[in-house]
Amino acid sequence: MKKKIALVTGGYSGEAEISYKSAITVGNNIPRDKFDVYKIDITTSGWFYIDDSNIKTTVNKDDFSITVDNKKIKFDAILMCIHGTPGEDGKLQGYFDMLNLPYTSCNAATSAITFNKRYTVAVAAFGGVDVAKSVHLFKHTPIAVDVILHQLQLPLFVKPNNGGSSLGMSKVVDANNLQTAIDKAFAVDSQVLVEEMIVGREFTVGVFKTKDEIMVLPITEIITDNEFFDYEAKYLGKSKEVTPPEMSIDVQTQLANTAKKVYQLLNCSGVVRIDFIYNEEQQKAYMLEVNTVPGQSQASIIPQQVLAMGWTLKKFYTAIIDNVLVNS
Repeated sequence: MKKKIALVTGGYSGEAEISYKSAITVGNNIPRDKFDVYKIDITTSGWFYIDDSNIKTTVNKDDFSITVDNKKIKFDAILMCIHGTPGEDGKLQGYFDMLNLPYTSCNAATSAITFNKRYTVAVAAFGGVDVAKSVHLFKHTPIAVDVILHQLQLPLFVKPNNGGSSLGMSKVVDANNLQTAIDKAFAVDSQVLVEEMIVGREFTVGVFKTKDEIMVLPITEIITDNEFFDYEAKYLGKSKEVTPPEMSIDVQTQLANTAKKVYQLLNCSGVVRIDFIYNEEQQKAYMLEVNTVPGQSQASIIPQQVLAMGWTLKKFYTAIIDNVLVNS
């Protein structure tokens, strides 16, 4: 009997439009001979099942079920496709845990930690992973610019602490521009991370778990037209992604091993994308952040990496779902 899978998309943040694009790619690559797939749109105005005719049916939040043609449908697993809140920050995961429903993303605790950039690098550093020096700011407790500059050296990156879309992010070279950058980030989030810039090549590494092992996908190098990998570079085509890039076996091995270590250290599940800057002079891979629900649109990095590994997307998403069903 085919398993019933809820493909959960939408969300409450500005990243919802990316979630819908991801859901198209994922939905098109789940084998229907093995799974019955139901697209569930989670929005601030309600939670709905949307069928192939675009007809909406309200989701029963008591048990996350739907009723179609007078038949109640309960799901065997949740395929998480929400970037941002509430799908990437642990809120939905906590809800599904209470209903004893398995899902393809990291658990509630890991999702909450990794959604917070500062807590992510703190846990990683505690585990022996190299990270940039940083200062964590809260809107309710302002810190003077000169105090920050006493602790960190320019140039700096200033970014909203929660989420992964790079909205509100700035690069600061001149100390006179630091307060403006902080204000810009606070317009997006109540917490801000100010981080020393690491000079080097930018790489991103996909890691996922099958029934049998943790696998590292082929590495991607990010070469951006912009000054850094911001929202435009990430989602509006202002960057070049090379998978796999030219690099020595030593660097490739170091990045892959560090990514796998971060995945295990943070107790990740499903597919995760981990961003790094590799400083060639120091021969160190500095972890930037962890994306626990990375973009899955046709143009996104994870699908590129899967294809570079020689897998089809159908094989990949089947492996992701199977891992959850086996371990539930």
